Amino acid sequence: MIQKLYETLCHINETGNVLRDEPMSRHTTFRIGGPAALFCTPRTVPQLADTVKACVEAGVPYYILGNGSNVLVSDAGYEGVVIQLFRNMDGIRVNGTELEAEAGALLVRIAHLAAKEGLTGLEFASGIPGTLGGALVMNAGAYGGEMKDVVKEAVVLKPDGELLRLSKEELELGYRTSIIARKGYLVVSALLELEAGEKGTIEARMQELKEARTSKQPLEYASAGSTFKRPEGYFAGKLIMDAGLRGYAVGGAQVSEKHCGFVINRGGATAQNVLDLVRHVQEEVKKQFGVELELEVKLLGFSGN
Repeated sequence: MIQKLYETLCHINETGNVLRDEPMSRHTTFRIGGPAALFCTPRTVPQLADTVKACVEAGVPYYILGNGSNVLVSDAGYEGVVIQLFRNMDGIRVNGTELEAEAGALLVRIAHLAAKEGLTGLEFASGIPGTLGGALVMNAGAYGGEMKDVVKEAVVLKPDGELLRLSKEELELGYRTSIIARKGYLVVSALLELEAGEKGTIEARMQELKEARTSKQPLEYASAGSTFKRPEGYFAGKLIMDAGLRGYAVGGAQVSEKHCGFVINRGGATAQNVLDLVRHVQEEVKKQFGVELELEVKLLGFSGN
């Protein structure tokens, strides 16, 4: 089945854009992960639609990957197709105070282009390492801003290949959720609505946020960013710290001593190390405080997942 699908995807995307047994450690910010059976990088929307349709028709699971900044891939890899939307689909166009970008464009790049054009509203996103597509799926946010504050509409692809244009309201963006995630849609592009601002003020705010991140987050280590969602009424990092787990390690995986909300790969960590550490943290916080910590990081290729 995989061989036949490989041949189909090569026909759709050209052979050089379809890889077999591609190590996912090359494509995740955790720098962890076994091989994906197939790894595909479509260059156009029709190629993307045909790729998804081919996977569905073959009955082979697929996963949409951006910069790999919010995923933990099993050491055994993924017996399916990873479809990456990153540098292969990352165009950005500015028109007045509106900015249109493809799903693979990095938020950091979009935010810096907006600043260059004197557009304000995306400063909060200037340090988020993900792509626009992933940011919309989870309504990414930081420092008081969220994607729902700036998105006007998005073009999404349904698994059956149909394209939909959804308004901000139709996207149903909430805390780390959206209709995109609930329906299994795939972001193709989005239109962001910003405001005219003073370039110097915008850049100063972005520098201020960069300094805050550098001082408070373990950016010197490989990680997937914030490991857990914020439990209502609490902060995950403080709960973990109060549970006595600062610096707690399993193999090469460790609860960051700088920010307990981050699990880091301090060197040589396996995906199983990370998962075992995460489960221990969840158990301890539940036992000590009665709070369920929900993973923000997506798990790929693990049994039962």
